[in-house]
Amino acid sequence: MSSLKENLAKENFVVTGEIGPPKGTHIEKYIEKAVLIKEKVVAANVTDLQSAVMRVGSLATCHLLHAKGVEPIYQLTCRDRNRLALQSDLLSAWILGIENVLCLTGDHPSLGDHPQAKPVFDFDSVQLLKAATSLNSGKDFSGHNLEGSPNFFLGAVVSPGADPLEPQLIKMRKKVEAGAKFFQTQAVYDAENFGKFINKANRLHVPIIAGIVILKSAEMAKYMNEKLSGITVPDNLIEEMEKTGKPDLKKKAVEIAARLIRQVKPLCQGVHLMTLGWEDLVPKIIKEADLGN
Repeated sequence: MSSLKENLAKENFVVTGEIGPPKGTHIEKYIEKAVLIKEKVVAANVTDLQSAVMRVGSLATCHLLHAKGVEPIYQLTCRDRNRLALQSDLLSAWILGIENVLCLTGDHPSLGDHPQAKPVFDFDSVQLLKAATSLNSGKDFSGHNLEGSPNFFLGAVVSPGADPLEPQLIKMRKKVEAGAKFFQTQAVYDAENFGKFINKANRLHVPIIAGIVILKSAEMAKYMNEKLSGITVPDNLIEEMEKTGKPDLKKKAVEIAARLIRQVKPLCQGVHLMTLGWEDLVPKIIKEADLGN
């Protein structure tokens, strides 16, 4: 059984991490970063051409992590593949020992480094969840029987800071009905607003893992406020970063992340740490957040 699934079933507070594969074949240091945190997290997400930028694939990277004893969460987006390829990749993932799948629609290619690429979007995230659930039951999306079936632990994403929030809650319900067994959220920086989201989302009775994106600078925070829909970094956090000298930025990043984790812990079933290359901070964040890992 997936360790992530087992821990959530036992109502243990979970910590997951994330790595983004490289743009090129030098993947060793990325695998080493994941191994560095494997004793601190229950599983590690592997992004699937994050931000529509061409990179090494999530499937191959998940396989390498699995071989190193790191439980992967296979992120799979609908942007680049039709329903044939998506289902085939899911079956391949199971054969390679991958049990956790996070189903996403994916960013449009126009936002990435190959804006002329033709988008596919044969499925959206809800349909992808339905297809994966069908594979779990022993049939493909068209109803044909499989010779052996997977048993994926399926997840989805949600934006708790969206305004208005109601469309997110409607989509959450559709994802649960399609087979989602857990949710990871976009970055959370305001515990009070996150609590309002949780009060409404809890009626779905599915574990929610809060996304914690490490703040590296005030400029990064301002960029997210301007460019990323559904993410708001409060002014007080920006001011903290502005007052922090460059040599102390990592220390401040740990302090803010740990504080956010302590604030959201009573509200959710885990946190998803997105360290953006600062994986060395994970043990410090976990210690300062009193998670006991």
